[in-house]
Amino acid sequence: MRLALRSCFTLLIVSLPAFGQAKVPEGLAVAEKNLAYGDHERQKLDLFVPKGDGPFPLVLWVHGGGWTGGSKEGNPLMGMLAKGYAVASTNYRFSQQAPFPAQIHDCKAAVRYLRANAAKYKLNPDAFGVAGASAGGHLVALLGTAGNVKELEGDGGNAKVSSKVQCVVDVFGPTDLIKLAGATDAASPITKLLGGKVSEKQDLAKQANPITHIDKDCPPFLILHGDMDKLVLLNQSELLLEALQKAKIPAELVVVKGAGHDGKVMGGENAAKMAAFFDKHLMKK
Repeated sequence: MRLALRSCFTLLIVSLPAFGQAKVPEGLAVAEKNLAYGDHERQKLDLFVPKGDGPFPLVLWVHGGGWTGGSKEGNPLMGMLAKGYAVASTNYRFSQQAPFPAQIHDCKAAVRYLRANAAKYKLNPDAFGVAGASAGGHLVALLGTAGNVKELEGDGGNAKVSSKVQCVVDVFGPTDLIKLAGATDAASPITKLLGGKVSEKQDLAKQANPITHIDKDCPPFLILHGDMDKLVLLNQSELLLEALQKAKIPAELVVVKGAGHDGKVMGGENAAKMAAFFDKHLMKK
């Protein structure tokens, strides 16, 4: 397991299905590429808005890659455009550029930027959903559970605008870094994320755990995880589900039989389940 984490997870960029279609159909949406929500080269996002009056609910994709790689390109949520959603994807600083909490600071700053510019881009500021896989799953889970945690807001602009989201789709994201297999390795992505071993960064590791921040104000969660995942074990999602249910937050864990740490988890009927989840929590706003 530790070898797998060192050799695979750090560089993992999950290949995911396009959730309907990978490219924007001609004439369907307006593309706003590389919108800067901060000064760093990684603090950019892409936004696609359906043509029409709006305001449109928004789904934001946060990519995976072990917090050391990945890109906003190849957003698997693009098919949601045809359903009347604005679709965004964001980059964030890698752990080799800045240790945690820089990554969640960036994701929150991206949400605040989009909400602050909701009128400009015809977005419904009260209907923001997020989804992410692997490291991105960890970050969207934090967006969901740490909406009231000032220490994780950062100073990325639009300080008076909320970074809260209205629903979360977490695809096999780590949720308790202290319990994650291999987290104590010097070369593990967890060590790189925290800027030191978990044993030396206990307080920071706890702050990075989505489970730490769960309260009654958390939004609904849909969690997807393969039962054959060897990089982020299924138990990570089970821990999150248990903690959310204890706080009486609407949450569902879908265990995909035979799936590993790959795009199969988002394929087939689960793509429809994700779309229905967004419809339930965003289209009614």
